[in-house]
Amino acid sequence: MSAPFDPNAPRPIPQGAHDAHRVAADPQGAPLNGTEASDEAMTDVRPVGEQVIDTSRGQQSGFQKCPRCGSTEIGYSPAAAALVCTYCRFQWNEANADQQFGFDSSIGSLRGTVHGSGAANLVEDDSVVTIRCAGCGADVVIDPQQAAQARCHWCRQVLSLGQRIGNGRIPDAILPFTVPHEAAVKNIREFAGSRRAFATAAFKEGFQPQNILGVYMPYMLVDATMDVELQGRGQEHLGTRTVGSDDKRRTYYIAQEYEFGRRFTLRVDDLPLESNADRAHMNTAVNTNNVINAVQPFDTKNAVAYNPNYLSGFTSERRDTNIADLGGEAADGFLSIARARASGMLPLYDRGVVWEREGLDVHGSRWVSIYLPVWLYSHMEHRSDGSQFVHYIAVNGRTGRTMGSVPVSQGKLIAVSALASLGGLVLGFLAPLVANAF
Repeated sequence: MSAPFDPNAPRPIPQGAHDAHRVAADPQGAPLNGTEASDEAMTDVRPVGEQVIDTSRGQQSGFQKCPRCGSTEIGYSPAAAALVCTYCRFQWNEANADQQFGFDSSIGSLRGTVHGSGAANLVEDDSVVTIRCAGCGADVVIDPQQAAQARCHWCRQVLSLGQRIGNGRIPDAILPFTVPHEAAVKNIREFAGSRRAFATAAFKEGFQPQNILGVYMPYMLVDATMDVELQGRGQEHLGTRTVGSDDKRRTYYIAQEYEFGRRFTLRVDDLPLESNADRAHMNTAVNTNNVINAVQPFDTKNAVAYNPNYLSGFTSERRDTNIADLGGEAADGFLSIARARASGMLPLYDRGVVWEREGLDVHGSRWVSIYLPVWLYSHMEHRSDGSQFVHYIAVNGRTGRTMGSVPVSQGKLIAVSALASLGGLVLGFLAPLVANAF
């Protein structure tokens, strides 16, 4: 039998020893002729000009007042999904960020780089404070108006203002928590409980889901309009032919291979990019903080204008990258979306396609800095070789979607595998006896 066709191979489709196929013109559209696309992905993000949308509203961050009584004693309630004045008990939310700042305007009309003032290049801002954790090195943002110390949401070490560092800018928008602490604890308890049988004894003994922390993660949301050009090869399955018998039986797959190309306009809406460098370049050798992406998507269209009072009772991470630093990640995201769109135009190629040349011509983009809500539970695993590994369980602060990792006991896995193998041997021995008995 021939090797399976790999649609993700970074080279032209190999002609397997038992594959019979021919190269032909694309019947679903004329091939692209006379193009100058290189073998590597082409990305042309053309800065026609920079346009800044002021999202500060002329207010000093950290000094927002209750719109009813003027008190500055304000907190946030996930259960009520609203800001709450602790003096007069009035509840309210900031305006929808898209509508207030025009982030919902036509994507197709974007030209150059448009961004909110919170997505501008990083500068020092004393309205919030960033503290570097001495335990794990994470950067945690707190509002000094709310508290003088906090706990690290990654390793749960207590932090103090004596460990402060530069913190950058406040965001343009924030997506508030709507999943309360109790619901998040329940989700984490159920997630870990379903994996309890194989968990290490240390994890089960130290499991305390009530210690989860709510944290706002910094992201950039990107809108963009662009022209896309993709070229590649695809295979159509025509049939099979089997020859021989028993151990000499061989199956031949017959396929037609085509060269194809597609050009189209693509508009991307709210592509999320992590804007904390440590989270964007995750080290899965020492932790599982990649689970943050596994709890997406977020309902970013419901984000509101930033108000530091939404941070009450929570922590946040700082943005430490600029728009220019995220250009490569944005291009990768655009190309991924473009491939998915193009695949829908190629129903004939049922054996898959290989993309050989890719190009983007971005006419305009819009960048919005935003905080997204996540509940986090962490567990430090001390391994037999002396190394440490941090496991995380994350809960989407809007939808409750839960994902994470639990340290697994290797001894239990080996024991179960041995029992399964033994059971297979017993069944293999008894099956002929039972068959002969009848």
